Amino acid sequence: MSRQKIGGSFRDPSGTVYHDRDGIYRRIHEVYKSEYQHLMKSGLYKNLVEKQLLIPHKEVSTTGDAFKTIKPVQIPFVSYPYEWCFSQLKDAAQTTLKIQETALQFGMTLKDANAFNIQFYKGKPTLIDTLSFRIYEEGQSWEAYRQFCMQFLAPLLLMAKVNPQLNKMLRVYIDGIPLPVASSLLPALSWLNPSVLTHIHIHSKMQESLGYKKITVKKHPMGKVALLGLIDNLKGLIQGLNLKNIKTEWSDYYQDNSYSEKSLNHKKQIVEKMIKKISPVSVWDIGANTGEFSHIASDLGSYTISFDSDFLAVEKNYLFCKAKSITNCLPLVLDITNPSPSLGWEHEERMSLIQRSPADLILFLALLHHLVITHNVPMEKIASFLSKVCRTLIIEFIPKEDVQVQRLLTNRRDIFTDYNQENFEKEFGKYFTLTDKIKLKDTDRRIYLMKKK
Repeated sequence: MSRQKIGGSFRDPSGTVYHDRDGIYRRIHEVYKSEYQHLMKSGLYKNLVEKQLLIPHKEVSTTGDAFKTIKPVQIPFVSYPYEWCFSQLKDAAQTTLKIQETALQFGMTLKDANAFNIQFYKGKPTLIDTLSFRIYEEGQSWEAYRQFCMQFLAPLLLMAKVNPQLNKMLRVYIDGIPLPVASSLLPALSWLNPSVLTHIHIHSKMQESLGYKKITVKKHPMGKVALLGLIDNLKGLIQGLNLKNIKTEWSDYYQDNSYSEKSLNHKKQIVEKMIKKISPVSVWDIGANTGEFSHIASDLGSYTISFDSDFLAVEKNYLFCKAKSITNCLPLVLDITNPSPSLGWEHEERMSLIQRSPADLILFLALLHHLVITHNVPMEKIASFLSKVCRTLIIEFIPKEDVQVQRLLTNRRDIFTDYNQENFEKEFGKYFTLTDKIKLKDTDRRIYLMKKK
């Protein structure tokens, strides 16, 4: 078998995650034998899987010195906390606390509260690290408490009370936002909130003063009732967090754009017809806004990643999917001019966007002119990039005379002599074969269907 270790799995001595030809596997080391047996025999695994809090797995034949090898259910697309909107991170935090609360009922506890161990599976945040549990010892504090505060609570507080885009700090602090940093950024009024005072400000001071001093259970025992009280307090704090009443540039795009009702409906019909023609398993909608066209793809059965750089548009998209129980559309915050890079040790712990491609189909609608004119990205560069991340492409070309393009050219010199339909078809023709082209009603815009050469 051709096995390749997953970059981030080296941190866990309990097991090793590797990629084989037919998916992801996890080897469980002998050192984790008693914990795994307790997880399976106590009923905790069954309970969490039934509640869709933990991904299911099956045991497969193992070789070498491994205690067991398991094959978990495969996640269609791996996303990261710095790509999530506020409500996604909030739901992931609540899921983690719910798992910890449940684990205690079965004599176990989470030894990790790593946000990267949560993935969105069937529309819900789900734990993917089966080896995150250990047997609970009476009097033991929650060893993952500090990690939870750094990876969930701190970014949520900063998003709610300072700026909703501050979860991007997790792209820099991949082990979590340091509590002294979070404490210094939160507004002065946060010191008057007893829960924030306890979990962030005092916690931060204790972290600085204790340093590497060992805290023994005998000197500082924490009973299960107190531990459940801690969890309950965190749940209440997080449940009460909400975004401020804000509006962003693109959050109301479909209420303020140049499409007539007739042309917008025609565009939807064209895109739907083209998707049906391709029948893609996976779709990326780049520049998706609130997901109007993403939902066409997901309704047709394609697993759809709905990317947009506007955090509030993604927030609305996620809440819509959640309310409508749409399980095969994943909204994510992503700026295509600065997509997620590979991060961590040896640049292998977190995958770049390109490493998570290709998609069967990319929707690239009403976005090209923004990249060329606002961000000065050459047409050839855009075509080259898209050819690396998709097999087929549905792309919209908006001519320079269009009101939306003219808005972008307001108060700036028009240096974009190559932005025209002829050059667009020429540059994209280097990487793609044109299979269909349709003019939108009431406009001079065109929708293209292209296949990678």
